[in-house]
Amino acid sequence: MHMKILHLLSTIDPRAGGPTEGVRQSGISLKSMGHDVEVVTLDDPHAPWLAAFPLKVHALGPSKGNYGLCPRLVPWLRDHAARFDAVIVNGLWQYHSYAAWKALRGMGVPYYVFPHGMLDPWFKRTYPLKHLKKSLYWPWAEYRVLRDAERVLFTAEEERVLARQSFRLYRANEEVVAFGTNPPPGDGERLRADFLAAYPQLADKRLILFLGRIHEKKGCDLLLKAFASVRDLDASAHLVMAGPDGGEWGAQLQTLARELGIAERITWTGMLAGDVKWGAFHASDAFALPSHQENFGIAVAEALGCSLPVLISDKVNIWREVKTDGAGIVGTDTVEGAADMLRRWLTLPAADAAKMRAQALATFTKRFTVDAMSHDLVRLLRHGAHHRNRAMSEPPRTASFKP
Repeated sequence: MHMKILHLLSTIDPRAGGPTEGVRQSGISLKSMGHDVEVVTLDDPHAPWLAAFPLKVHALGPSKGNYGLCPRLVPWLRDHAARFDAVIVNGLWQYHSYAAWKALRGMGVPYYVFPHGMLDPWFKRTYPLKHLKKSLYWPWAEYRVLRDAERVLFTAEEERVLARQSFRLYRANEEVVAFGTNPPPGDGERLRADFLAAYPQLADKRLILFLGRIHEKKGCDLLLKAFASVRDLDASAHLVMAGPDGGEWGAQLQTLARELGIAERITWTGMLAGDVKWGAFHASDAFALPSHQENFGIAVAEALGCSLPVLISDKVNIWREVKTDGAGIVGTDTVEGAADMLRRWLTLPAADAAKMRAQALATFTKRFTVDAMSHDLVRLLRHGAHHRNRAMSEPPRTASFKP
């Protein structure tokens, strides 16, 4: 069955991270399977990243404020949603999710919601004032968005369980679906050489790679403090901190590195993309993400796809799969937990490290490919479309009364 799918998200700016990348990659995969995929975003139509996006995009912005208020969205959905078999809402807490509920209820067009980790109770504990505001807003908007969705889609069992802990009023038709990313480019040696040509000072180093947004939830400070405590285990060990900095966090971390006496053993690359990004994976010895909260972690999957063992906290929601398979080392999201992961990796016998590298690739292939994600999503959407079509074709029921 040919499907027409509409993705809805606040932005397709690549700096936004996982949700944007997930929509991009799954959309390409779904198109290759013969389905039609379009995207609605609240971006300004003149945003520089729109032209390179590989799917048909309807940019209805610019939106207003942090909430992303966009007056054009509800009318657009009411005019166009009926030509799609399914609408997929990516993310919560901005106008686009509420607008989808407002526009689509009663239309007969099923919508699905990917919370992308935004219901994790970590946010409740870390930002209590923000959570209070969300609690006041919750019954009137996001609760209804989830309640009336055909399915609320989680990318790991861990995410599904955690989502129930943030708000007492919670009702959702939950389903865990596969999530993944494209296999990395195959020419790893060339990519590695290209990265080291860009950063020749790293050629003889044993690189521990962090790749993601430079954000407090990612546990970057834990990683620096942990590295400082194990730096003497291997004089060639070196941190690569790769990713965009959305605020002052990067400057604070660099100050911390100087205070810890490890500034000379860290390279800050900024955001990496394309061949240089893949080269960073292939040039590294291990990937580290001691995050306080991570829904899926596309970069974790990408690292596994490059045969790179991952050192992740048990707040990265795919930690169970990594630990079960032996594709990396799992610890707590503390300085001690991160230090223990680094220590175990840096002292791991060569034969065990080689075995873990092989298992990393096997885990990616088994669990985290974008094609597996696309097939699972289509299965679910076809089921919803089938029930929608059957309901539309059935004659209306008449009430019966017993005397």
